[in-house]
Amino acid sequence: MAFGITRKQLKNWKKQIDRGEVAFITHYWLDDRFPAAKTVTKVGCKDIEQLARWGARYGLKKEWIHIRKDGYSHYDLLGERQRTILREEGKLDQLDVFK
Repeated sequence: MAFGITRKQLKNWKKQIDRGEVAFITHYWLDDRFPAAKTVTKVGCKDIEQLARWGARYGLKKEWIHIRKDGYSHYDLLGERQRTILREEGKLDQLDVFK
């Protein structure tokens, strides 16, 4: 279950993806499969190959991309990997909002 973001934030994330950018959005997230995770960062791009190249820089596998028919395919980042990548990308503020 996702919560903690506004419709405007979601629309902005989708607009960035539509422009061909690698886009980030972080929100609260509860999933029984990952009880320690309270947030998730979705990193999306409409160009799957571009997204896979971006992910490879951080050791993410192409097969980990959540392929979506609506064009908003993305990686889900959780835990320490989430924090490390957001720090490297200069986007740690996205996560710090949820402390």
